[in-house]
Amino acid sequence: METELDIRERRTAYALLRIVVGVNLMMHGISRIVSGPGEFAAKLVIQFTHAPLPAWSVWGFALMLPSIEGILGGLILIGLRTRAALIAASLLIVVLTFGTALVQDWNATAIQLTYAIAYAALLFLGRYNGWSIDARIARNKS
Repeated sequence: METELDIRERRTAYALLRIVVGVNLMMHGISRIVSGPGEFAAKLVIQFTHAPLPAWSVWGFALMLPSIEGILGGLILIGLRTRAALIAASLLIVVLTFGTALVQDWNATAIQLTYAIAYAALLFLGRYNGWSIDARIARNKS
C-alpha cells in the first residue's frame, strides 16, 4: 500500500522527468526557430539527398518540425494536456526514427529510442502527474 510520502516522492520524480523531457523537446524547437527554420530545412534537405523522399517533402516537414517540437515540449513542460502531448510526441518520434533510418543514421535512431522510452514511461506513470496544470484543472472540477 502506498503511503502519502510514497505518492509525494513519485509525483516529484514524475514532475522532474516531465519537466526535463518538456524542456528538451521545447528547446529543440526554439533553437531551430531562433537559428532560422529555413537554415534548418536546408541542412535537412542536404542530409536526405540520398533518401527516397522528394526534397520538397523534407523541406516542408523541416519547416513545420520546430513549431511542433516547441508546442509539444511546452505542453509537456507545464503539464497541460500531458497525455495527448506525450502521444503526439511519441508519434513524432516514430516519424523522425523512420527518417533517420532511411538515411541510415543509426546513432540518431538510438537517441530517438531513448526519447521513445521516456515518453512511454511518462505515459505509463501518468497517474503520478499530480504537479501539473492537468491535475489542477481536475482538482478544480471536483
